[in-house]
Amino acid sequence: VQLQASGGGLVQAGGSLRLSCVASGSYFSINAMDWYRQAPGKQRELVATVTTEGSTNYADSVKGRFTISRDNAKVFLQMNSLKPEDTAVYYCNAHVRRSFYTPVLLYWGQGTLVTVSS
Repeated sequence: VQLQASGGGLVQAGGSLRLSCVASGSYFSINAMDWYRQAPGKQRELVATVTTEGSTNYADSVKGRFTISRDNAKVFLQMNSLKPEDTAVYYCNAHVRRSFYTPVLLYWGQGTLVTVSS
Protein backbone atom coordinates (compact mmCIF):
# COMPACT_ATOMS: atom_id res chain seq x y z
CA VAL A 1 0.00 0.00 0.00
CA GLN A 2 1.35 3.42 -0.97
CA LEU A 3 0.20 6.82 0.18
CA GLN A 4 0.91 9.89 -1.93
CA ALA A 5 0.49 13.30 -0.30
CA SER A 6 0.34 16.60 -2.13
CA GLY A 7 -0.78 20.19 -1.75
CA GLY A 8 1.90 21.71 0.44
CA GLY A 9 3.55 25.01 -0.31
CA LEU A 10 4.32 28.51 0.85
CA VAL A 11 1.47 30.69 2.07
CA GLN A 12 1.16 33.90 4.05
CA ALA A 13 -0.31 33.94 7.51
CA GLY A 14 -4.09 33.97 7.33
CA GLY A 15 -4.10 32.07 4.07
CA SER A 16 -5.37 28.62 3.18
CA LEU A 17 -4.06 25.38 1.76
CA ARG A 18 -5.68 22.05 0.96
CA LEU A 19 -3.66 18.88 1.38
CA SER A 20 -4.58 15.66 -0.38
CA CYS A 21 -3.48 12.10 0.15
CA VAL A 22 -4.34 9.06 -1.94
CA ALA A 23 -3.87 5.46 -0.89
CA SER A 24 -3.24 2.91 -3.61
CA GLY A 25 -2.32 -0.74 -3.85
CA SER A 26 -3.87 -3.96 -2.67
CA TYR A 27 -5.83 -4.01 0.57
CA PHE A 28 -8.97 -5.40 2.18
CA SER A 29 -10.05 -2.26 4.00
CA ILE A 30 -8.86 1.11 5.22
CA ASN A 31 -10.03 2.10 8.66
CA ALA A 32 -9.08 5.50 10.06
CA MET A 33 -6.93 7.96 8.15
CA ASP A 34 -4.87 10.66 9.85
CA TRP A 35 -2.79 13.72 9.25
CA TYR A 36 0.31 14.28 11.35
CA ARG A 37 2.85 17.06 11.23
CA GLN A 38 6.42 17.55 12.33
CA ALA A 39 7.92 20.97 12.78
CA PRO A 40 11.70 21.48 12.81
CA GLY A 41 13.17 20.30 16.09
CA LYS A 42 9.86 18.97 17.36
CA GLN A 43 8.20 15.59 17.65
CA ARG A 44 5.62 14.44 15.16
CA GLU A 45 2.12 15.27 16.37
CA LEU A 46 -1.36 14.16 15.42
CA VAL A 47 -3.31 16.90 13.67
CA ALA A 48 -6.58 15.25 12.70
CA THR A 49 -8.26 11.88 12.30
CA VAL A 50 -11.23 10.70 10.27
CA THR A 51 -12.80 7.26 10.67
CA THR A 52 -14.53 5.12 8.08
CA GLU A 53 -17.85 6.36 9.43
CA GLY A 54 -16.77 9.96 9.05
CA SER A 55 -16.14 10.80 12.68
CA THR A 56 -13.40 13.36 13.11
CA ASN A 57 -11.03 14.46 15.83
CA TYR A 58 -8.63 17.39 15.92
CA ALA A 59 -5.69 18.65 17.90
CA ASP A 60 -6.67 21.61 20.04
CA SER A 61 -4.23 23.82 18.16
CA VAL A 62 -6.11 23.41 14.85
CA LYS A 63 -9.74 23.14 15.97
CA GLY A 64 -11.94 25.58 14.10
CA ARG A 65 -9.28 26.20 11.45
CA PHE A 66 -8.60 22.80 9.88
CA THR A 67 -11.10 20.35 8.43
CA ILE A 68 -10.32 16.72 7.63
CA SER A 69 -12.47 14.86 5.14
CA ARG A 70 -12.37 11.61 3.31
CA ASP A 71 -13.53 10.00 0.09
CA ASN A 72 -12.88 6.25 0.22
CA ALA A 73 -9.08 5.93 -0.06
CA LYS A 74 -8.48 9.67 -0.27
CA VAL A 75 -8.08 11.97 2.69
CA PHE A 76 -7.97 15.76 2.62
CA LEU A 77 -6.97 18.47 5.05
CA GLN A 78 -8.41 21.92 4.46
CA MET A 79 -6.30 24.40 6.38
CA ASN A 80 -7.64 27.91 6.88
CA SER A 81 -6.39 30.87 8.90
CA LEU A 82 -2.89 29.48 8.78
CA LYS A 83 -0.35 30.65 11.32
CA PRO A 84 3.46 30.60 11.20
CA GLU A 85 3.38 27.91 13.91
CA ASP A 86 1.57 25.62 11.45
CA THR A 87 4.81 25.40 9.47
CA ALA A 88 5.78 21.74 9.31
CA VAL A 89 6.05 18.67 7.14
CA TYR A 90 2.60 17.13 7.01
CA TYR A 91 2.22 13.36 6.77
CA CYS A 92 -0.85 11.34 6.00
CA ASN A 93 -1.35 7.79 7.15
CA ALA A 94 -3.86 5.04 6.83
CA HIS A 95 -4.86 2.18 9.11
CA VAL A 96 -4.97 -0.65 6.61
CA ARG A 97 -6.07 -4.25 6.75
CA ARG A 98 -4.38 -6.10 3.89
CA SER A 99 -6.73 -9.10 4.15
CA PHE A 100 -9.55 -10.37 6.32
CA TYR A 101 -7.09 -12.40 8.38
CA THR A 102 -4.34 -9.86 8.92
CA PRO A 103 -4.14 -7.17 11.59
CA VAL A 104 -4.51 -3.48 10.91
CA LEU A 105 -1.16 -1.89 10.03
CA LEU A 106 -0.18 1.75 9.74
CA TYR A 107 1.09 3.05 6.39
CA TRP A 108 2.66 6.49 5.96
CA GLY A 109 2.87 8.90 3.08
CA GLN A 110 6.10 10.72 2.20
CA GLY A 111 5.17 14.09 3.68
CA THR A 112 4.47 17.47 2.15
CA LEU A 113 6.00 20.71 3.39
CA VAL A 114 3.77 23.57 4.50
CA THR A 115 5.46 26.89 5.16
CA VAL A 116 3.50 29.80 6.59
CA SER A 117 5.21 33.18 6.45
CA SER A 118 4.42 35.99 8.86
